[in-house]
Amino acid sequence: MNICCTLSHVAMEAQLCVFMIALVLLLNQSGLAQEVPLNSSSERSALLGLRSSLGLRGKDWPIKAEPCDWVGVECLNGRVIGITVSGLRRTRAGRLKPVFAVDSLANLTSLVRFNASGFLLPGLIPDWFGQRLTALQVLDLRSATIIGPIPPSLGSLSKLTQLYLSDNGLTGIIPSSLGQLQELSILDVSRNSLTGLIPSGFSSLQNLTRLDLSSNFLPGPIPSGLGNLSRLQFLSLSDNSLAASIPVGLGDLSRLVELNLSKNSLSGSLPLELRGLRSLRMMDIGDNGLEGPLPEGLFSSLTQLQVVVLSGNKLDGALPLALWLITNLRLLDVSRNNFTGTLPGLSSNSSVTGAMFNISNNLFYGNLTSSLSTFSSIDLSSNYFQGKVPEDSQKNVTLTKNCLQMENQRSLEECRLFYTSRGLTFDNNMFPQSSERDSKNNKLIFILVGVFGGLFFIVILVVVLVVLLKICDKSIASQRGSANVGPVPEGDGHSLPKDPIYESGVGESYSYEQMLRFTSDFSETNLIKHGHSGDIFQGFLESGIPIVIKKVDLRSFKKESYIMELQFFSKVSHTRLVPLLGHCLELESDKFLVYKYMPNGDLANSLHRVTSSGDDRLQSQDWITRLKIATGAAEALAYLHHECTPPIVHRDVQASSILLDDKFEVRLGSLCEAHVQEGDANQNVLTRLLRKPQASEPGPSASISATCAHDVYCFGKVLLELVTGKLGISQADNASTREWLDHTLRYISIYDKELVLKILDPSLIIDEDLLEEVWAMAIVARSCLNPKPSKRPPMKYILRALENPLKVVRVESSSSARLRTTSSRRSWSTAFFGTWQQSSSESATAVASGNTNRDSSSGSKHTGRFGSQGSAGNDFSSSHKRLSNEIFPEPLDMHNIERLV
Repeated sequence: MNICCTLSHVAMEAQLCVFMIALVLLLNQSGLAQEVPLNSSSERSALLGLRSSLGLRGKDWPIKAEPCDWVGVECLNGRVIGITVSGLRRTRAGRLKPVFAVDSLANLTSLVRFNASGFLLPGLIPDWFGQRLTALQVLDLRSATIIGPIPPSLGSLSKLTQLYLSDNGLTGIIPSSLGQLQELSILDVSRNSLTGLIPSGFSSLQNLTRLDLSSNFLPGPIPSGLGNLSRLQFLSLSDNSLAASIPVGLGDLSRLVELNLSKNSLSGSLPLELRGLRSLRMMDIGDNGLEGPLPEGLFSSLTQLQVVVLSGNKLDGALPLALWLITNLRLLDVSRNNFTGTLPGLSSNSSVTGAMFNISNNLFYGNLTSSLSTFSSIDLSSNYFQGKVPEDSQKNVTLTKNCLQMENQRSLEECRLFYTSRGLTFDNNMFPQSSERDSKNNKLIFILVGVFGGLFFIVILVVVLVVLLKICDKSIASQRGSANVGPVPEGDGHSLPKDPIYESGVGESYSYEQMLRFTSDFSETNLIKHGHSGDIFQGFLESGIPIVIKKVDLRSFKKESYIMELQFFSKVSHTRLVPLLGHCLELESDKFLVYKYMPNGDLANSLHRVTSSGDDRLQSQDWITRLKIATGAAEALAYLHHECTPPIVHRDVQASSILLDDKFEVRLGSLCEAHVQEGDANQNVLTRLLRKPQASEPGPSASISATCAHDVYCFGKVLLELVTGKLGISQADNASTREWLDHTLRYISIYDKELVLKILDPSLIIDEDLLEEVWAMAIVARSCLNPKPSKRPPMKYILRALENPLKVVRVESSSSARLRTTSSRRSWSTAFFGTWQQSSSESATAVASGNTNRDSSSGSKHTGRFGSQGSAGNDFSSSHKRLSNEIFPEPLDMHNIERLV
């Protein structure tokens, strides 16, 4: 019996051991067991080599620590299986010379994931990637500034499931070898410069769920074989040069959720076979050459559609009734086509309730129905609707350029011709007083011509007088024998002189020999950084005072890069601007500007600083300092926008432009881009006529928008950097930055303070009062990032909000705030909340059309120089006549739009 008991006890212990072993294996597979240290010396050497070649900081990859504990390094069973350098910061040397130097990866034979998204790796993708990294499953090189062709060897990565190469400078053709990646589920090579046909071999990628080839230069037809990708859910071929018709085979993609073929040269009709896309939620085939009517029965099967964009084609015929009755439809844009017919009679409980429709610039006609009030918004402009306008259709409907009984319509003759040519009945009472009104309009035209003709004559006289006075002044000055007036300008009188005349505002004139002494012959040890307008060096005056010298090599930078800055300082002076101590203009090829040294550098480098203890630990700025910096920067921009005449736009507002002295007081730098606001409405006629054009060479950033709204948008990104602690947002404007902004803005609401904790910099330690200040700054940032430039707040209101952050979040609700006024103008806090809801529909339209968080004011060209300094307290903003509550709307709630698309 004892033997039996012993055997039974042994059996139980054996079962327990088996259970424990199984549990350990399970925990290990799930990642819950304690990680095994790296047991390969070659892989450790490879990681150290990668640390050196990429210039990664010791804080993230400390040599003395276990490599499997390094930030972004993932290990399994003592081997490296994943490396993520995305988001890691580089050393100063690494930032100065970033290259695609990842040869050490070749020794990590077990590597499954490599993520360098947003990490600058200028250079070519090595061909050995496809030969040595045979275990790789995920390769993410989005926004990494890589160039050159896609190596065909990537087709040998048989285990690859996700390949991201978007937002780079890739050229050449898409290798057909990528069609061999049978395990591939995601392929994204969008926003590059790729050419050549889409490989027909892609039809064999049966596991593909997402294919994005948009924003390249791909020609030719869409391969019909793409219809074989039965698991495909997302297909984007937009913004290419694709031609021919849409293949009917695409209708076999029954799992497809999003289809984007916009901005190509597709022709033919819309295939009826697309009714097979029963899971489709978004269809965008706008801006092509499609023609003919929409097939009957196409949209009756596409019941899941939420967004339909067919604008900018040559489609005609009537809109199918089934399209109006799709239950989930939220956005329909068929503008700029040749559609015709009448609007269907829709009931008040129709599916279009709350939807946004755009049917403008077509050939629709007939009378309007009262059901238009069911739409969230509908644009009916540039059609031929006639008769009276329903009383409940004024707020949500755009009706210009029709044949209606209201203002801003087509002419009577144009409307009559349209209706009679189609055998339709036209309402001749459209303009009951047309003859009388035309007579009045003619009289008004003659009066206006007389008035403006007289004004123009007066302006010409004033201009002639001013020119004569200037000529007299120059004559008197020459007779008096004036001192150094500078070299004579070359060419005509409109071009800039070789070296302009400088006033006292540009400081002392130094010699080139002094420049060499100040900087130890411009040694590498004195180099601070390579700026976008010149190299920045640290130096010391003979008295020992530290300075900063910008060296502008005219062989690499345009002349305007220093001329504009000197002109700026000769006209403008403020304590919030970085002091210019002097200049050196002796050399033909190199120019030098001397500034006061800022001990705390710029915001980009001081927000998180390495401690002086030498252990590579970071010390983040506290909230009080961050608020102080935000207020100081706003004060500088408010001065440029509102106290200079005409207003001056900085055009380079980012963290690296905000310099900090020894007490963290802001001194705004990077002023070489500063420019008079383009198209400023407050400049008087004489100022605009006398403004001299720039030199024939455009400035280094001639494409940057010269509007105050552009500065406000960029400043909003700086505020988000201060709130979230995430650097680089104000510097970049790419897809990943916009994606981050979209995600972050969801957590900023005037109704929920706690939401901001989800985006708060984890290094900040704040109490309840300080959290309210953070919340207020986040609200201000979101208002600055409004997609519509005209809805962004002026800098003077932003400054007052940052000076009184608690008033931003503790004022009355918007309904009661509207009642409070100060003198004849609404207070800034009332303006801030007065119409917070007003522009939601406008912003929704912008977002739905692809303009989320983009600065739509960019893209204009600029001319002109700096005006003189104005007096404080005057509002010279181009929108100063607009009620302040019109420029402080609530930014769009991104949750709602995300659900639509």
